Amino acid sequence: MKNQKTTISVALATYNEENNIERCLKAVSSWVNEIVIADGSSQDKTVEIASKFKNVKIIKTTNKEVFHINKNMAIDACKSDWILQLDADEVVSLELKNEIEGILSKNIKDIKENGFWINRKNYFLGTFLKKGGQYPDATPRLFKNGKGHLPCLDVHEQPKIEGESGHLKNDLEHYADVSFSRYLLRHNRYTTSYAREFQDKKIKINFINFINFYLCKPTWWFLMAFFRHKGFYDGFPGFVFAFYSALRFPIAYTKYWELQKTNRKIDLSKDWDKK
Repeated sequence: MKNQKTTISVALATYNEENNIERCLKAVSSWVNEIVIADGSSQDKTVEIASKFKNVKIIKTTNKEVFHINKNMAIDACKSDWILQLDADEVVSLELKNEIEGILSKNIKDIKENGFWINRKNYFLGTFLKKGGQYPDATPRLFKNGKGHLPCLDVHEQPKIEGESGHLKNDLEHYADVSFSRYLLRHNRYTTSYAREFQDKKIKINFINFINFYLCKPTWWFLMAFFRHKGFYDGFPGFVFAFYSALRFPIAYTKYWELQKTNRKIDLSKDWDKK
């Protein structure tokens, strides 16, 4: 039962998430006090689907290159004592829901932690990866109102919790890659972003860096993910994930080489807008 004294909001940022948003909201709508969504002008049915759920507040905004700006916009609009920050491709498991409700049953003043880290299970090739550095994929997602924000410096950053934090036992389910085609799309986006980092850092194009990004880094990464972090326990999906993760180094370096030789500008917004 939802505690009457201690309240909780869910904060999300969305853009063209019609394939994910219903699954995400179904897992939380019945037990949270409000759901705040900052939508970056979705062109699909995201807003229409989200509007059918109770206690939903939708903030219409633009789709920013630094997507975390919109996440902070949703966080800042939350009114409850606690905030659970989610992505649209994430699902709160029943076990995690029960654990969070246990926290809500306590007086917030009696809880010394200002926030909690939550482990994520990442879905890939029809299963949840258990090894290969993909679990536990811990992230700080539950925090007291006013005690958690994103720095908005890069696409892979974590929320920052002010003061002491704890760690919950149960998992958040992450469905970023519901198909291999979806994985390849995100892989393309990530390597484009990585190539821009090379550009910002003015990485030299030379034989040493060619060897580094084509041989040394991908070999090191694959060995780390598949053997040291025991990705082989996940079988074929573990091998594929380690292999394609390692390929990001030569792919990004190739994109960077192309950018330098052609003077073409990276248009990340168009790259990210592709469905």
